[in-house]
Amino acid sequence: MSRFIREFASVLLLTACGGGKPPEAPADTSAAPPAAAGETAPGDATEAPAAEAADGEVVELADAKGVKEAHGVKESKIRGNKTEAAFKLVVVDKDKGPISGIVIALTGKDGKKFHTAETDAEGYTEILVPIGQDYEIVYLSLGMQEIAATVPVTSEPNQNIRLTLRYKRNLPPPPDRGIVLDNVHFDTGKATIRPESFPELDRVAEYLTYKKALKIEISGHTDNVGDAKSNKSLSQRRADACRTYLIKKGIDGGRVTAVGYGDQRPIAPNDTVDGRQRNRRIEAQEL
Repeated sequence: MSRFIREFASVLLLTACGGGKPPEAPADTSAAPPAAAGETAPGDATEAPAAEAADGEVVELADAKGVKEAHGVKESKIRGNKTEAAFKLVVVDKDKGPISGIVIALTGKDGKKFHTAETDAEGYTEILVPIGQDYEIVYLSLGMQEIAATVPVTSEPNQNIRLTLRYKRNLPPPPDRGIVLDNVHFDTGKATIRPESFPELDRVAEYLTYKKALKIEISGHTDNVGDAKSNKSLSQRRADACRTYLIKKGIDGGRVTAVGYGDQRPIAPNDTVDGRQRNRRIEAQEL
């Protein structure tokens, strides 16, 4: 085991809102160059592990100096210790620079999940996590959250890990449209949420828990089969049921508005079975 503090930096490309598999990450041009072969500078890692992207490709982590001093708008409050590694994370957009307001979740192989505070004006956030396991990294969002990358953390003490995360925004939904919660389902003709819907709604609750100032609209939609007034009533009751679920998960009801639009906002033709199924949906939209 090296007597030096383990420190390294990396660039990972993560896709926002659960979007797909990231391509191979570009080189981190902001990181200091690694020490020459056979040399180790004080405070540098003698060996860096790798971050595994969702598609199985490996993103190498480069040695870098000054990770202990990494910080955003304010000075860093954490350092790696005997039992915890300090993740120092910077989220940037390729064209716009640092991205604020992003919450990152790190889940260990033991199933325990850790959440950062929102990134500051410099795109920076930080968190301590237990050493000795791999961590799956995702951005929290209203949409699906697929594992974007996996970062291994060894059992060595005093690890300070800096990751520069390339934030790639998905295309926003059209005006007056939210993100479709594809996995939220109800009993036919009723507002009873099916149990298989709970994980999707739990992700919405998780997002709201750590985006503390955010308010959303939950909207219910139907196809055009049957009476329009009945359809609108059903869509409202379904939206209300989702709002009630989120409140039971600890979300302040004042942050969630429930609206039923019935068949007024189709996203597909109603003259096919598939189209009608797509139109029967729940959406979530940030306000």
